[in-house]
Amino acid sequence: MAVGMAAVGYTAIAEIQFGDYIFPAFDQIVNEAAKFRYRSGNNWNCGKLTFRSSWGAVGHGGLYHSQSPEAYFAHAAGLKIVIPRGPYQAKGLLLSCIRDENPCLFFEPKALYRVATDEVPTGDYMLNLSEADILKEGTDSLSAEQLTLLFIGWVLRDFDALLGGIPAGFSDVCVSCPFWVTAVAWGTQVHRVLRAAEMAEKEGISVEVIDLQTIVPWDVETVVKSVQKTGRLLVSHEAQQTMGFAAEIAAAVQEKCFFKLEAPIKRVTGYDTPFPLAYEPGGGGGRGPLAVSDALSPFPARRVVSSYLLRVLFCRASLSMPIIT
Repeated sequence: MAVGMAAVGYTAIAEIQFGDYIFPAFDQIVNEAAKFRYRSGNNWNCGKLTFRSSWGAVGHGGLYHSQSPEAYFAHAAGLKIVIPRGPYQAKGLLLSCIRDENPCLFFEPKALYRVATDEVPTGDYMLNLSEADILKEGTDSLSAEQLTLLFIGWVLRDFDALLGGIPAGFSDVCVSCPFWVTAVAWGTQVHRVLRAAEMAEKEGISVEVIDLQTIVPWDVETVVKSVQKTGRLLVSHEAQQTMGFAAEIAAAVQEKCFFKLEAPIKRVTGYDTPFPLAYEPGGGGGRGPLAVSDALSPFPARRVVSSYLLRVLFCRASLSMPIIT
């Protein structure tokens, strides 16, 4: 009914109680709504069609009230997929979906229904679709002095046997050098990643947190720009890992940032199983804050991140101390 109403010009909003229940409508959404514009050569369409549905795990929803089905629909050209992290984003992004000229899937994280609080304007406002939100900017925490010591330590490491050991101070910097990571998430997982970022900072790991907000089409430019700075990427989502949307992000970033990457891209996701009936506080299923923090901690710092050092040491305009005196 919603597809037909939108096809004749109405603004249609269809509500599906749980994302788990959306699959009987899969054919109409993917083979009808998503393809109307393309198959008619843009002569007619069913834009201004929005499907609202709850999404994700709430802790004890079990097999049929906990699924995150965004990846199923991400493969269908012609749909936009949006997942907000809180009330402010929910209102602005939902209004953008309703007024968009393309059919949109708007997934609402059910875990946030009763716990999320925000200052939400009573007036009309819209947030741009396909625009990621940088919630926390990372910082390059290596000083010029540390960089110089790190570089010298890297050179001397290979001559350790000849020199009888690396001079005092060099090895400590080499082993414990802080580093920078880009973390991408959406929906409920954004809050878990933010908590994990706070935990990681105590270990000297600076995390730049990005809320993707729109899954399709996603903001490639913002993510790539961040990874080009940090050299590392972690993607976290509630859905299972196999064929999850994190794999698409990882592939795109690897393609565009290959020579900037300092470590393999990591994923923190749900398990490749149906969601269990067991209640796991704080986000179970392998993607809670502790799981994210654990994934951040062993990111290879390469003891001395040679390509990073060379890039910074020789590209920065000035250093507070010379490399060679």
